[in-house]
Amino acid sequence: MNRLHNRVALITGAASGIGRATALLFAAEGARVAISDLNESGLQETAAQIQDAGGTVLARPADVSRGSACRALVEEAAAWGDGLHVVANVAGMGQFDATVETLEEEEWDRVLAVNLKSVYLVSKYAVPHLRTAGKGVILNVASPHACATTEGVAAYAASKGGVVALSRQMALDLARDNIRVVSVIPGAVDTPMLRAHAERQHTTLDALGFHTDPRAIGRIGQPEELARALLWLASDEASFVNAAPIIVDGGLLARL
Repeated sequence: MNRLHNRVALITGAASGIGRATALLFAAEGARVAISDLNESGLQETAAQIQDAGGTVLARPADVSRGSACRALVEEAAAWGDGLHVVANVAGMGQFDATVETLEEEEWDRVLAVNLKSVYLVSKYAVPHLRTAGKGVILNVASPHACATTEGVAAYAASKGGVVALSRQMALDLARDNIRVVSVIPGAVDTPMLRAHAERQHTTLDALGFHTDPRAIGRIGQPEELARALLWLASDEASFVNAAPIIVDGGLLARL
């Protein structure tokens, strides 16, 4: 079942984790995928996996916190694919163990730029192409920290709360162009970013409360589980889903 047949999808943060899993699944479902990340080696590995599976891919490294890079990325992707239909803003970075008092201004700026400004920039340049296509979907990955948070993640929580609010606003502004915009709130997902956090704490994911037991509320998820949710949202099967944040968290928020 090729739910994205003849569509072109741009996916940021595609070198690993949710972004990689999404790129692989979108390609398997018939999309031509343009992928981007700052991690060039990881990006090329994703591209190789897509090609080995018979998919069509364009891989371009880009710093999506910079306007010029986003514009070049979107324009190349749209020209390569002869249009653009789906954008998945997955790129993001973590921030831990700092309050507004202890957080350095430079780190605040970087986290907001990567996690929130990038959504604005990529979408800004993508919208004209989605409009030309006659309809489109923009998917923005947020976080449970947009709704309920823990200590020491001031910039991260602010950036992800901004993603949810911005997505809602974009949906209102772009509805007339037949463009749906949805924010996705994933729970704890087994990604390099989360594992790096555990390593910094000199502990394990399980010790941090990220349980693998499938019966556990708020268990840790796999990137492929989030990719399946993003695929559904990108497809016509989710045509009635717009503006509201979609929670895909294994029950984490219920526990919090």
